[in-house]
Amino acid sequence: MDGLLLDTEDIYTLCNNVILRECNRPDLPWNIKAQLQGRPGPEAGEIFHAWAQLPIPRAEYIRKNTELQRKHFPSAQPLPGVPDLLKTLSESGVHLALATSSHTANFKLKTLHLQSLFRSFPDDQKVLGDDARIPPGKGKPAPDIYLLALETINSGLRKKGKKEIKREECLVFEDSVPGVEAGRRAGMRVVWCPHPQLLKEYKGREKEVLAGLANGGGDVQVKEVMEEAAVGGEGKGRGWPGRRDDGWAELIPSLEGFQYSRYGIRK
Repeated sequence: MDGLLLDTEDIYTLCNNVILRECNRPDLPWNIKAQLQGRPGPEAGEIFHAWAQLPIPRAEYIRKNTELQRKHFPSAQPLPGVPDLLKTLSESGVHLALATSSHTANFKLKTLHLQSLFRSFPDDQKVLGDDARIPPGKGKPAPDIYLLALETINSGLRKKGKKEIKREECLVFEDSVPGVEAGRRAGMRVVWCPHPQLLKEYKGREKEVLAGLANGGGDVQVKEVMEEAAVGGEGKGRGWPGRRDDGWAELIPSLEGFQYSRYGIRK
């Protein structure tokens, strides 16, 4: 959601930079920002503080950051192409689920003024970062949040006696590198629509990102993912790695003018 549907990634950066400047620290660079995107708050926080080395207690940072977010999140706006994309997908009969690392309080701050936009997602098909059904330590880049999002759709279909959707029939929209990996490891196709600055950060490594291999450590990460797949088993659909140029992920610069026909979606 953040940085894909809404301009909130820039708001996160703004809030962090206010505090960094107050502490005479440099602005948040994109090589660090890239590691924070898409991850659950606690994990992202550990990465941020390891880099920032702020001269204030973490509790004070949290207080300042929370105040800034409460001020700025209600001004969040949809990114280009998002309203048309959600409207078209909804009217085309596509089953939509939201999977975001944002926890409930921040989700409300970001979306209460955008209810018409988020009405495209049924309430029981919204999976947030603090959802108790996601095991601890299993946020993105783990596949759990996307597998749970699919289950929220299939649960409704089962109740109606309709055919369930398979993971390979799903299309994940992501802006973050950990999110792309999560989608690939869930066995789903992925559309990567990154922030322009994030794309610059990964220049020359786009194929790694699309394969879900750019977030960690190359062959080591592939080994870990393969081991997870072996433990999880094919029936659970967890831990599936991607491969470069396998055609299961695509990079697009914007959601404007999305090519629905490429995925068999009729407008």
